[in-house]
Amino acid sequence: MNILGAFLRRQLGNYLFGSLVAVLAVGSLILFSSLEISAREYFKLMIVLLISFVIMAVLEISMFFVHLKPIRTAMREPRPTLQMLEQAYIHTHRMPKYAILRIMGPHLLGLAIPATLMTYWLIRTGQIGIPYFYLALAMAGAVLVASMHALIEFFLTGAAIIPLIKEFRNRAMELYHTDFSLEGHVFLSIRPKFMITCMVIGTFPLVFFIMATQVRMHTYGQPSFTGLQGYWSWAGMVLVIGTFFSAIAAWLLTRSVQHPINELYNAMNQVREGQLIQIQDEYSDEFSKLVAGFNMMGRGLQERERQSTQLLESFFTTLAVALDARDSYTAGHSLRVAEYSVIIGQLAGLTGKELDDLRKSALLHDIGKIGVPDSVLFKDGNLTEEEFSQIKSHPVLGENILLQVEPVDKMAPYLSGVRSHHERYDGKGYPDGLAGLTIPLHGRIIAVADAYDAMTSDRPYRKGMDHERALQILEQGRGSQWDPEFAGLLLAYFGRVARTGKEDYSERIG
Repeated sequence: MNILGAFLRRQLGNYLFGSLVAVLAVGSLILFSSLEISAREYFKLMIVLLISFVIMAVLEISMFFVHLKPIRTAMREPRPTLQMLEQAYIHTHRMPKYAILRIMGPHLLGLAIPATLMTYWLIRTGQIGIPYFYLALAMAGAVLVASMHALIEFFLTGAAIIPLIKEFRNRAMELYHTDFSLEGHVFLSIRPKFMITCMVIGTFPLVFFIMATQVRMHTYGQPSFTGLQGYWSWAGMVLVIGTFFSAIAAWLLTRSVQHPINELYNAMNQVREGQLIQIQDEYSDEFSKLVAGFNMMGRGLQERERQSTQLLESFFTTLAVALDARDSYTAGHSLRVAEYSVIIGQLAGLTGKELDDLRKSALLHDIGKIGVPDSVLFKDGNLTEEEFSQIKSHPVLGENILLQVEPVDKMAPYLSGVRSHHERYDGKGYPDGLAGLTIPLHGRIIAVADAYDAMTSDRPYRKGMDHERALQILEQGRGSQWDPEFAGLLLAYFGRVARTGKEDYSERIG
Protein backbone atom coordinates (compact mmCIF):
# COMPACT_ATOMS: atom_id res chain seq x y z
CA MET A 1 0.00 0.00 0.00
CA ASN A 2 2.92 2.36 0.58
CA ILE A 3 3.86 1.94 -3.08
CA LEU A 4 0.28 2.60 -4.17
CA GLY A 5 0.13 5.67 -1.92
CA ALA A 6 3.37 6.99 -3.38
CA PHE A 7 1.98 6.39 -6.88
CA LEU A 8 -1.22 8.29 -6.05
CA ARG A 9 0.71 11.22 -4.58
CA ARG A 10 2.98 11.32 -7.62
CA GLN A 11 0.01 11.19 -10.00
CA LEU A 12 -1.66 14.03 -8.12
CA GLY A 13 1.51 16.10 -8.42
CA ASN A 14 1.77 15.23 -12.10
CA TYR A 15 -1.84 16.21 -12.67
CA LEU A 16 -1.48 19.54 -10.91
CA PHE A 17 1.72 20.28 -12.82
CA GLY A 18 0.15 19.43 -16.17
CA SER A 19 -2.99 21.38 -15.38
CA LEU A 20 -1.09 24.47 -14.30
CA VAL A 21 1.10 24.40 -17.38
CA ALA A 22 -1.53 23.52 -19.95
CA VAL A 23 -4.78 24.95 -18.57
CA LEU A 24 -4.15 27.80 -16.16
CA ALA A 25 -0.84 29.09 -17.53
CA VAL A 26 -1.68 28.88 -21.24
CA GLY A 27 -5.39 29.70 -20.89
CA SER A 28 -4.79 32.61 -18.55
CA LEU A 29 -1.97 33.91 -20.76
CA ILE A 30 -4.29 34.12 -23.74
CA LEU A 31 -7.04 35.55 -21.59
CA PHE A 32 -5.06 38.24 -19.80
CA SER A 33 -2.50 39.22 -22.43
CA SER A 34 -4.73 39.29 -25.52
CA LEU A 35 -8.12 40.53 -24.41
CA GLU A 36 -8.72 44.21 -23.68
CA ILE A 37 -11.77 44.10 -21.41
CA SER A 38 -12.70 45.54 -18.05
CA ALA A 39 -11.63 44.09 -14.72
CA ARG A 40 -15.25 43.08 -14.05
CA GLU A 41 -15.38 41.13 -17.31
CA TYR A 42 -12.01 39.52 -16.53
CA PHE A 43 -13.37 38.42 -13.17
CA LYS A 44 -16.44 36.82 -14.77
CA LEU A 45 -14.28 34.97 -17.31
CA MET A 46 -12.00 33.73 -14.53
CA ILE A 47 -15.07 32.43 -12.67
CA VAL A 48 -16.11 30.62 -15.84
CA LEU A 49 -12.60 29.17 -16.19
CA LEU A 50 -12.47 28.02 -12.57
CA ILE A 51 -15.95 26.41 -12.67
CA SER A 52 -15.03 24.60 -15.88
CA PHE A 53 -11.73 23.55 -14.36
CA VAL A 54 -13.54 22.03 -11.33
CA ILE A 55 -15.92 20.10 -13.61
CA MET A 56 -12.96 18.89 -15.65
CA ALA A 57 -11.03 17.87 -12.52
CA VAL A 58 -14.00 15.91 -11.14
CA LEU A 59 -14.40 14.03 -14.42
CA GLU A 60 -10.67 13.32 -14.70
CA ILE A 61 -10.34 12.12 -11.10
CA SER A 62 -13.40 9.86 -11.55
CA MET A 63 -11.91 8.33 -14.70
CA PHE A 64 -8.55 7.97 -12.96
CA PHE A 65 -10.03 5.89 -10.12
CA VAL A 66 -11.91 3.73 -12.64
CA HIS A 67 -8.61 3.06 -14.43
CA LEU A 68 -6.91 2.47 -11.07
CA LYS A 69 -9.41 -0.15 -9.85
CA PRO A 70 -7.57 -3.36 -11.00
CA ILE A 71 -4.34 -2.02 -9.52
CA ARG A 72 -5.91 -1.11 -6.16
CA THR A 73 -7.68 -4.48 -5.98
CA ALA A 74 -4.42 -6.40 -6.47
CA MET A 75 -2.49 -4.19 -4.04
CA ARG A 76 -5.08 -4.39 -1.26
CA GLU A 77 -5.57 -8.16 -1.45
CA PRO A 78 -3.37 -9.92 1.18
CA ARG A 79 -2.77 -12.87 -1.15
CA PRO A 80 -3.89 -11.99 -4.69
CA THR A 81 -4.26 -14.75 -7.27
CA LEU A 82 -1.70 -15.08 -10.03
CA GLN A 83 -4.32 -14.05 -12.59
CA MET A 84 -5.17 -10.96 -10.53
CA LEU A 85 -1.50 -9.96 -10.36
CA GLU A 86 -1.01 -10.52 -14.08
CA GLN A 87 -4.08 -8.45 -14.97
CA ALA A 88 -2.86 -5.64 -12.71
CA TYR A 89 0.63 -5.88 -14.23
CA ILE A 90 -0.69 -5.55 -17.79
CA HIS A 91 -3.19 -2.86 -16.76
CA THR A 92 -0.38 -0.84 -15.19
CA HIS A 93 1.51 -0.86 -18.49
CA ARG A 94 -1.60 0.63 -20.12
CA MET A 95 -1.85 3.53 -17.65
CA PRO A 96 0.11 6.03 -19.83
CA LYS A 97 -2.27 5.28 -22.70
CA TYR A 98 -5.25 5.64 -20.37
CA ALA A 99 -3.83 9.00 -19.26
CA ILE A 100 -4.35 10.34 -22.79
CA LEU A 101 -8.01 9.27 -22.77
CA ARG A 102 -8.43 10.55 -19.23
CA ILE A 103 -7.16 14.00 -20.19
CA MET A 104 -8.66 14.47 -23.66
CA GLY A 105 -12.25 13.51 -22.74
CA PRO A 106 -12.71 15.65 -19.62
CA HIS A 107 -10.84 18.58 -21.23
CA LEU A 108 -13.37 18.70 -24.04
CA LEU A 109 -16.49 17.60 -22.14
CA GLY A 110 -15.68 19.13 -18.76
CA LEU A 111 -13.75 22.25 -19.71
CA ALA A 112 -14.44 23.32 -23.28
CA ILE A 113 -18.20 22.70 -23.53
CA PRO A 114 -19.23 24.16 -20.12
CA ALA A 115 -16.85 27.12 -20.57
CA THR A 116 -18.16 27.80 -24.08
CA LEU A 117 -21.80 27.60 -23.01
CA MET A 118 -21.29 29.86 -19.97
CA THR A 119 -19.30 32.39 -22.00
CA TYR A 120 -21.97 32.35 -24.72
CA TRP A 121 -24.57 33.15 -22.06
CA LEU A 122 -22.44 36.03 -20.71
CA ILE A 123 -22.06 37.47 -24.21
CA ARG A 124 -25.75 36.99 -24.98
CA THR A 125 -26.82 38.76 -21.80
CA GLY A 126 -24.35 41.58 -22.40
CA GLN A 127 -22.26 40.89 -19.31
CA ILE A 128 -19.05 40.75 -21.34
CA GLY A 129 -18.29 42.46 -24.63
CA ILE A 130 -16.35 40.08 -26.83
CA PRO A 131 -17.25 38.80 -30.33
CA TYR A 132 -18.94 35.40 -30.75
CA PHE A 133 -16.15 34.08 -32.99
CA TYR A 134 -13.92 34.09 -29.93
CA LEU A 135 -15.89 31.03 -28.82
CA ALA A 136 -14.61 29.14 -31.91
CA LEU A 137 -11.09 30.22 -31.03
CA ALA A 138 -11.70 29.05 -27.46
CA MET A 139 -12.80 25.58 -28.67
CA ALA A 140 -9.69 25.32 -30.85
CA GLY A 141 -7.61 26.45 -27.88
CA ALA A 142 -9.25 23.79 -25.69
CA VAL A 143 -8.17 21.06 -28.12
CA LEU A 144 -4.67 22.55 -28.17
CA VAL A 145 -4.46 22.73 -24.38
CA ALA A 146 -5.87 19.21 -24.01
CA SER A 147 -3.24 17.84 -26.41
CA MET A 148 -0.42 19.50 -24.50
CA HIS A 149 -1.76 18.38 -21.12
CA ALA A 150 -2.25 14.80 -22.39
CA LEU A 151 1.32 14.79 -23.71
CA ILE A 152 2.72 15.93 -20.36
CA GLU A 153 0.59 13.42 -18.43
CA PHE A 154 1.55 10.55 -20.77
CA PHE A 155 5.28 10.87 -20.13
CA LEU A 156 4.93 11.60 -16.41
CA THR A 157 2.66 8.55 -15.95
CA GLY A 158 5.13 6.37 -17.85
CA ALA A 159 7.76 7.20 -15.24
CA ALA A 160 5.35 6.90 -12.28
CA ILE A 161 4.21 3.32 -13.02
CA ILE A 162 7.69 1.75 -12.83
CA PRO A 163 7.56 1.03 -9.03
CA LEU A 164 4.12 -0.61 -9.46
CA ILE A 165 5.39 -2.84 -12.27
CA LYS A 166 8.32 -3.95 -10.12
CA GLU A 167 6.00 -4.60 -7.17
CA PHE A 168 3.66 -6.88 -9.16
CA ARG A 169 6.61 -8.84 -10.57
CA ASN A 170 8.13 -9.22 -7.11
CA ARG A 171 4.85 -10.41 -5.57
CA ALA A 172 4.32 -12.93 -8.39
CA MET A 173 7.82 -14.32 -7.84
CA GLU A 174 7.38 -14.37 -4.07
CA LEU A 175 3.94 -16.02 -4.03
CA TYR A 176 3.93 -18.17 -7.19
CA HIS A 177 7.57 -18.29 -8.41
CA THR A 178 6.42 -16.76 -11.70
CA ASP A 179 7.93 -13.79 -13.45
CA PHE A 180 5.84 -11.51 -15.65
CA SER A 181 7.05 -10.22 -18.97
CA LEU A 182 5.39 -8.51 -21.92
CA GLU A 183 7.44 -10.82 -24.21
CA GLY A 184 8.06 -7.98 -26.63
CA HIS A 185 4.41 -6.87 -26.74
CA VAL A 186 4.09 -3.15 -27.54
CA PHE A 187 1.13 -1.22 -26.12
CA LEU A 188 2.07 1.97 -27.92
CA SER A 189 4.53 1.93 -30.81
CA ILE A 190 7.43 4.35 -30.73
CA ARG A 191 6.53 5.68 -34.17
CA PRO A 192 3.15 7.27 -33.29
CA LYS A 193 4.50 8.28 -29.88
CA PHE A 194 7.39 10.24 -31.40
CA MET A 195 5.36 11.52 -34.33
CA ILE A 196 2.52 12.88 -32.20
CA THR A 197 4.92 14.31 -29.61
CA CYS A 198 6.98 16.18 -32.19
CA MET A 199 3.88 17.38 -34.00
CA VAL A 200 2.34 18.76 -30.80
CA ILE A 201 5.62 20.37 -29.70
CA GLY A 202 6.22 21.84 -33.16
CA THR A 203 2.73 23.17 -33.89
CA PHE A 204 1.66 24.24 -30.39
CA PRO A 205 3.69 27.50 -30.36
CA LEU A 206 2.51 28.36 -33.89
CA VAL A 207 -1.17 27.82 -33.20
CA PHE A 208 -0.85 29.55 -29.84
CA PHE A 209 0.82 32.57 -31.45
CA ILE A 210 -1.67 32.75 -34.32
CA MET A 211 -4.67 32.60 -32.00
CA ALA A 212 -3.24 35.16 -29.57
CA THR A 213 -2.32 37.49 -32.44
CA GLN A 214 -5.81 37.24 -33.90
CA VAL A 215 -7.36 38.20 -30.58
CA ARG A 216 -4.87 41.02 -30.13
CA MET A 217 -5.41 42.39 -33.64
CA HIS A 218 -9.16 42.33 -33.29
CA THR A 219 -8.97 44.06 -29.92
CA TYR A 220 -6.68 46.90 -31.00
CA GLY A 221 -7.05 47.29 -34.70
CA GLN A 222 -10.66 46.37 -35.42
CA PRO A 223 -9.51 45.03 -38.82
CA SER A 224 -11.90 44.86 -41.76
CA PHE A 225 -13.18 41.61 -43.21
CA THR A 226 -10.57 41.88 -45.98
CA GLY A 227 -7.85 42.41 -43.38
CA LEU A 228 -8.96 39.37 -41.40
CA GLN A 229 -9.07 37.32 -44.59
CA GLY A 230 -5.49 38.32 -45.40
CA TYR A 231 -4.35 37.58 -41.88
CA TRP A 232 -5.83 34.08 -41.89
CA SER A 233 -4.33 33.35 -45.30
CA TRP A 234 -0.94 34.32 -43.93
CA ALA A 235 -1.52 32.46 -40.66
CA GLY A 236 -2.68 29.36 -42.53
CA MET A 237 0.44 29.36 -44.68
CA VAL A 238 2.66 29.73 -41.60
CA LEU A 239 0.81 26.91 -39.86
CA VAL A 240 1.08 24.58 -42.89
CA ILE A 241 4.81 25.25 -43.25
CA GLY A 242 5.41 24.82 -39.52
CA THR A 243 3.38 21.60 -39.45
CA PHE A 244 5.30 20.31 -42.48
CA PHE A 245 8.66 20.90 -40.82
CA SER A 246 7.38 19.39 -37.57
CA ALA A 247 6.31 16.27 -39.49
CA ILE A 248 9.69 16.03 -41.23
CA ALA A 249 11.53 16.41 -37.91
CA ALA A 250 9.27 13.82 -36.27
CA TRP A 251 9.87 11.37 -39.13
CA LEU A 252 13.64 11.82 -39.03
CA LEU A 253 13.78 11.50 -35.25
CA THR A 254 11.57 8.41 -35.29
CA ARG A 255 13.66 6.77 -38.00
CA SER A 256 16.93 7.52 -36.18
CA VAL A 257 15.59 5.81 -33.07
CA GLN A 258 13.69 2.96 -34.72
CA HIS A 259 16.59 1.75 -36.87
CA PRO A 260 18.95 0.77 -34.02
CA ILE A 261 16.03 -0.57 -31.97
CA ASN A 262 14.91 -2.80 -34.86
CA GLU A 263 18.49 -3.92 -35.46
CA LEU A 264 18.94 -4.84 -31.80
CA TYR A 265 15.56 -6.59 -31.72
CA ASN A 266 16.33 -8.65 -34.84
CA ALA A 267 19.74 -9.54 -33.41
CA MET A 268 18.15 -10.67 -30.15
CA ASN A 269 15.74 -12.89 -32.10
CA GLN A 270 18.72 -14.49 -33.85
CA VAL A 271 20.42 -15.05 -30.48
CA ARG A 272 17.23 -16.67 -29.20
CA GLU A 273 17.37 -19.04 -32.19
CA GLY A 274 20.97 -19.94 -31.30
CA GLN A 275 22.87 -17.64 -33.68
CA LEU A 276 25.36 -15.73 -31.55
CA ILE A 277 25.98 -12.84 -33.93
CA GLN A 278 27.79 -9.53 -33.52
CA ILE A 279 26.24 -6.20 -34.56
CA GLN A 280 28.34 -3.72 -36.54
CA ASP A 281 28.62 -0.52 -34.51
CA GLU A 282 27.62 2.33 -36.82
CA TYR A 283 26.25 4.77 -34.25
CA SER A 284 27.86 7.76 -32.60
CA ASP A 285 25.30 8.38 -29.83
CA GLU A 286 24.15 6.37 -26.80
CA PHE A 287 23.03 3.54 -29.08
CA SER A 288 26.74 2.85 -29.57
CA LYS A 289 26.87 1.85 -25.89
CA LEU A 290 23.88 -0.46 -26.36
CA VAL A 291 25.49 -2.11 -29.39
CA ALA A 292 28.79 -2.48 -27.51
CA GLY A 293 26.93 -4.01 -24.56
CA PHE A 294 25.05 -6.40 -26.86
CA ASN A 295 28.25 -7.48 -28.58
CA MET A 296 29.97 -7.96 -25.22
CA MET A 297 27.06 -10.13 -24.12
CA GLY A 298 27.26 -12.06 -27.41
CA ARG A 299 30.98 -12.74 -26.93
CA GLY A 300 30.29 -13.91 -23.39
CA LEU A 301 27.58 -16.26 -24.64
CA GLN A 302 29.89 -17.55 -27.38
CA GLU A 303 32.55 -18.36 -24.79
CA ARG A 304 30.02 -20.07 -22.54
CA GLU A 305 28.66 -21.97 -25.54
CA ARG A 306 32.19 -23.10 -26.41
CA GLN A 307 32.80 -24.23 -22.85
CA SER A 308 29.42 -25.99 -22.67
CA THR A 309 30.08 -27.75 -25.97
CA GLN A 310 33.54 -28.78 -24.78
CA LEU A 311 32.09 -30.04 -21.50
CA LEU A 312 29.34 -31.96 -23.30
CA GLU A 313 31.83 -33.53 -25.69
CA SER A 314 33.94 -34.55 -22.73
CA PHE A 315 30.85 -35.96 -21.03
CA PHE A 316 29.98 -38.20 -23.97
CA THR A 317 33.53 -39.38 -24.49
CA THR A 318 34.06 -40.02 -20.77
CA LEU A 319 30.87 -42.09 -20.53
CA ALA A 320 31.86 -44.13 -23.57
CA VAL A 321 35.40 -44.71 -22.31
CA ALA A 322 34.12 -45.57 -18.81
CA LEU A 323 31.75 -48.13 -20.29
CA ASP A 324 34.44 -49.67 -22.49
CA ALA A 325 36.90 -49.77 -19.58
CA ARG A 326 34.57 -52.18 -17.85
CA ASP A 327 35.61 -54.89 -20.29
CA SER A 328 39.13 -55.15 -21.71
CA TYR A 329 37.76 -57.16 -24.61
CA THR A 330 35.45 -54.36 -25.77
CA ALA A 331 37.80 -51.44 -25.04
CA GLY A 332 37.29 -48.79 -27.72
CA HIS A 333 34.07 -50.39 -28.98
CA SER A 334 31.89 -47.29 -28.49
CA LEU A 335 34.45 -45.00 -30.11
CA ARG A 336 34.77 -47.32 -33.11
CA VAL A 337 31.00 -47.65 -33.50
CA ALA A 338 30.75 -43.86 -33.44
CA GLU A 339 33.43 -43.64 -36.12
CA TYR A 340 31.73 -46.19 -38.40
CA SER A 341 28.35 -44.52 -37.81
CA VAL A 342 29.74 -41.15 -38.90
CA ILE A 343 31.17 -42.74 -42.07
CA ILE A 344 27.74 -44.21 -42.93
CA GLY A 345 25.99 -40.95 -42.01
CA GLN A 346 28.27 -38.87 -44.24
CA LEU A 347 27.80 -41.26 -47.15
CA ALA A 348 24.03 -41.02 -46.58
CA GLY A 349 24.22 -37.22 -46.82
CA LEU A 350 23.97 -36.24 -43.16
CA THR A 351 25.79 -33.04 -42.20
CA GLY A 352 26.19 -30.60 -39.34
CA LYS A 353 24.04 -31.17 -36.30
CA GLU A 354 22.43 -34.32 -37.76
CA LEU A 355 25.83 -35.95 -38.06
CA ASP A 356 26.93 -34.75 -34.63
CA ASP A 357 23.76 -36.12 -33.01
CA LEU A 358 24.40 -39.48 -34.71
CA ARG A 359 27.99 -39.58 -33.41
CA LYS A 360 26.96 -38.83 -29.84
CA SER A 361 24.11 -41.32 -29.98
CA ALA A 362 26.57 -43.98 -31.19
CA LEU A 363 29.03 -43.13 -28.39
CA LEU A 364 26.29 -43.84 -25.85
CA HIS A 365 24.51 -46.70 -27.61
CA ASP A 366 25.62 -49.31 -25.02
CA ILE A 367 25.37 -47.11 -21.92
CA GLY A 368 22.54 -49.33 -20.64
CA LYS A 369 25.00 -52.21 -20.14
CA ILE A 370 26.00 -50.45 -16.92
CA GLY A 371 22.82 -51.96 -15.50
CA VAL A 372 23.63 -55.53 -16.63
CA PRO A 373 25.40 -57.69 -13.98
CA ASP A 374 29.03 -58.64 -14.68
CA SER A 375 28.15 -62.31 -14.21
CA VAL A 376 25.85 -62.06 -17.22
CA LEU A 377 27.79 -59.60 -19.34
CA PHE A 378 31.11 -61.48 -19.10
CA LYS A 379 29.81 -65.06 -19.01
CA ASP A 380 31.96 -67.48 -21.05
CA GLY A 381 29.31 -70.11 -21.75
CA ASN A 382 25.85 -69.99 -23.26
CA LEU A 383 23.34 -67.59 -21.69
CA THR A 384 20.12 -68.82 -20.14
CA GLU A 385 16.85 -67.36 -21.37
CA GLU A 386 16.66 -65.14 -18.25
CA GLU A 387 20.26 -63.96 -18.72
CA PHE A 388 19.63 -63.19 -22.37
CA SER A 389 16.57 -61.15 -21.33
CA GLN A 390 18.84 -59.13 -19.07
CA ILE A 391 21.20 -58.49 -21.98
CA LYS A 392 18.25 -57.49 -24.18
CA SER A 393 17.14 -54.95 -21.58
CA HIS A 394 20.18 -52.70 -22.05
CA PRO A 395 18.71 -50.47 -24.83
CA VAL A 396 15.77 -49.55 -22.57
CA LEU A 397 18.08 -49.15 -19.57
CA GLY A 398 20.29 -46.83 -21.64
CA GLU A 399 17.32 -44.69 -22.65
CA ASN A 400 16.18 -44.46 -19.02
CA ILE A 401 19.68 -43.42 -17.92
CA LEU A 402 19.77 -40.59 -20.47
CA LEU A 403 16.28 -39.48 -19.45
CA GLN A 404 17.70 -38.66 -16.02
CA VAL A 405 20.17 -36.16 -17.51
CA GLU A 406 19.03 -32.54 -17.26
CA PRO A 407 17.90 -30.71 -19.24
CA VAL A 408 15.88 -33.52 -20.81
CA ASP A 409 15.51 -31.78 -24.18
CA LYS A 410 19.30 -31.79 -24.63
CA MET A 411 19.34 -35.59 -24.49
CA ALA A 412 16.27 -36.05 -26.71
CA PRO A 413 18.22 -36.35 -30.04
CA TYR A 414 20.17 -39.35 -28.71
CA LEU A 415 17.37 -41.43 -27.20
CA SER A 416 16.11 -43.08 -30.39
CA GLY A 417 19.55 -44.38 -31.40
CA VAL A 418 20.25 -45.78 -27.93
CA ARG A 419 16.87 -47.53 -27.70
CA SER A 420 16.60 -48.90 -31.23
CA HIS A 421 20.13 -50.00 -32.22
CA HIS A 422 19.17 -53.67 -31.76
CA GLU A 423 16.02 -53.53 -33.88
CA ARG A 424 16.10 -55.65 -37.04
CA TYR A 425 14.95 -54.52 -40.45
CA ASP A 426 12.66 -57.57 -40.67
CA GLY A 427 10.99 -56.74 -37.33
CA LYS A 428 12.58 -59.56 -35.30
CA GLY A 429 14.80 -57.33 -33.15
CA TYR A 430 14.30 -55.81 -29.71
CA PRO A 431 13.09 -54.06 -27.58
CA ASP A 432 10.06 -52.94 -29.65
CA GLY A 433 10.05 -55.28 -32.65
CA LEU A 434 10.07 -52.39 -35.12
CA ALA A 435 10.57 -53.11 -38.83
CA GLY A 436 11.81 -51.28 -41.92
CA LEU A 437 11.65 -47.51 -41.95
CA THR A 438 9.67 -47.42 -38.70
CA ILE A 439 13.02 -47.98 -36.98
CA PRO A 440 14.52 -44.56 -36.19
CA LEU A 441 17.29 -43.37 -38.53
CA HIS A 442 20.01 -43.43 -35.87
CA GLY A 443 19.02 -46.92 -34.81
CA ARG A 444 19.33 -48.29 -38.36
CA ILE A 445 22.76 -46.71 -38.89
CA ILE A 446 24.20 -47.66 -35.48
CA ALA A 447 22.93 -51.24 -35.90
CA VAL A 448 25.18 -51.69 -38.96
CA ALA A 449 28.22 -50.07 -37.32
CA ASP A 450 27.68 -51.98 -34.05
CA ALA A 451 27.32 -55.32 -35.82
CA TYR A 452 30.50 -54.88 -37.86
CA ASP A 453 32.61 -53.91 -34.86
CA ALA A 454 31.10 -56.67 -32.71
CA MET A 455 31.87 -59.30 -35.36
CA THR A 456 35.49 -58.17 -35.78
CA SER A 457 36.24 -57.75 -32.03
CA ASP A 458 37.38 -60.47 -29.64
CA ARG A 459 35.00 -61.61 -26.92
CA PRO A 460 35.57 -63.81 -23.82
CA TYR A 461 33.62 -66.61 -25.48
CA ARG A 462 35.02 -66.28 -29.04
CA LYS A 463 37.71 -64.70 -31.16
CA GLY A 464 36.74 -61.90 -33.55
CA MET A 465 36.20 -62.96 -37.15
CA ASP A 466 38.25 -61.52 -40.00
CA HIS A 467 37.21 -58.44 -41.92
CA GLU A 468 36.15 -60.26 -45.11
CA ARG A 469 33.90 -62.70 -43.26
CA ALA A 470 32.20 -59.83 -41.42
CA LEU A 471 31.53 -58.07 -44.73
CA GLN A 472 30.02 -61.28 -46.14
CA ILE A 473 27.63 -61.51 -43.19
CA LEU A 474 26.67 -57.86 -43.63
CA GLU A 475 25.93 -58.54 -47.31
CA GLN A 476 23.83 -61.60 -46.45
CA GLY A 477 21.89 -59.68 -43.81
CA ARG A 478 21.01 -56.67 -45.99
CA GLY A 479 17.25 -56.20 -46.02
CA SER A 480 16.66 -58.77 -43.28
CA GLN A 481 18.77 -57.91 -40.23
CA TRP A 482 20.07 -54.51 -41.39
CA ASP A 483 18.82 -51.60 -43.44
CA PRO A 484 19.92 -52.46 -47.01
CA GLU A 485 20.92 -48.87 -47.85
CA PHE A 486 23.14 -48.29 -44.80
CA ALA A 487 24.69 -51.76 -44.87
CA GLY A 488 25.41 -51.18 -48.57
CA LEU A 489 27.08 -47.83 -47.85
CA LEU A 490 29.49 -49.39 -45.33
CA LEU A 491 30.25 -52.27 -47.70
CA ALA A 492 30.91 -49.82 -50.54
CA TYR A 493 33.18 -47.77 -48.29
CA PHE A 494 35.29 -50.79 -47.32
CA GLY A 495 35.33 -51.80 -50.98
CA ARG A 496 36.92 -48.48 -51.93
CA VAL A 497 39.40 -48.84 -49.07
CA ALA A 498 40.37 -52.29 -50.38
CA ARG A 499 40.82 -50.97 -53.93
CA THR A 500 42.87 -47.90 -53.01
CA GLY A 501 44.77 -49.46 -50.12
CA LYS A 502 43.94 -46.56 -47.81
CA GLU A 503 40.95 -45.10 -45.96
CA ASP A 504 39.13 -42.25 -47.65
CA TYR A 505 39.51 -39.62 -44.93
CA SER A 506 38.09 -36.87 -47.15
CA GLU A 507 34.67 -38.51 -46.96
CA ARG A 508 35.02 -38.99 -43.20
CA ILE A 509 35.75 -35.31 -42.75
CA GLY A 510 32.92 -34.37 -45.14
